[in-house]
Amino acid sequence: MRIRTTVAAVSGGLVLSALAVPVAQADGGGVHKPTAAERFGVSRAAMSAADDELPVVSKVTVNGGKSIVAGLTGVQTFTVSLTASHSAGIEDAYIDLWHGREHAHYDGVFPPNEQNATCTPVSETTSNCKLTITVDASRYLYMNSLAGTWHVTAAAIAADEVGSVYWNDFYGTHRIQRASKLTANASPEPVKKGKTITVTGKLTRANWETRKYTGYSTQPVKLQFRKKDSDTYTTVKTVKTNSKGDLKTTVKATVDGFYRWSFAGTSTTPAVNATGDFIDVK
Repeated sequence: MRIRTTVAAVSGGLVLSALAVPVAQADGGGVHKPTAAERFGVSRAAMSAADDELPVVSKVTVNGGKSIVAGLTGVQTFTVSLTASHSAGIEDAYIDLWHGREHAHYDGVFPPNEQNATCTPVSETTSNCKLTITVDASRYLYMNSLAGTWHVTAAAIAADEVGSVYWNDFYGTHRIQRASKLTANASPEPVKKGKTITVTGKLTRANWETRKYTGYSTQPVKLQFRKKDSDTYTTVKTVKTNSKGDLKTTVKATVDGFYRWSFAGTSTTPAVNATGDFIDVK
């Protein structure tokens, strides 16, 4: 096994090993995103020589394909994996998530927890490689602009003599989202058939800067209803939240059942359904 080097930060002399706790931190905060040479301990020649056969990376998967949803607190660890091929086989792999415009201007990085990937051969030339990444919402998601699309770095090193490396900081993308909450309340109850019901609610999401849940304004939210003996909700109307994330509308009482609000989600905020509120119609 080729000896791996540690990663030294450009400024401040801070050292971040490949086993360090994952971090998402602003530029100038002493955090350094690893390069291929630092991660695998190889020269640029192993990546760029015209005569070298580089590994081929495919099927990169982050968190089972599901968005990473973070609230105000809590630590979540998820699996990242890739499939890589080379005529000499695959020795190691690497995946990270990073946020920013380009490598020199990033404001968040989540590297893998392990120094080496667990690579399981599926043939003489191909391996499935797995790592884990940890996101600590209370420590490293420090501004709301980190919600949305993150870049995915994917890399693999071959088991040949030169240690041929494939490395792509822009292999793909993945979403990290601000957790959302939605409430519903229908009143009065009980209510006479044909009378007016008022349904209220509130859509909020995690604010990583204030460390509170705050209203999500001007978002379309569906009011849905299901009859008492049914398992299926149907949409009654769509209402937009106000500047504080509040919802309010009226409907006519017809039969016993449950009213709820349903939010479809955005790129920065996941979909969420409120718990249905029962209305007894007399």
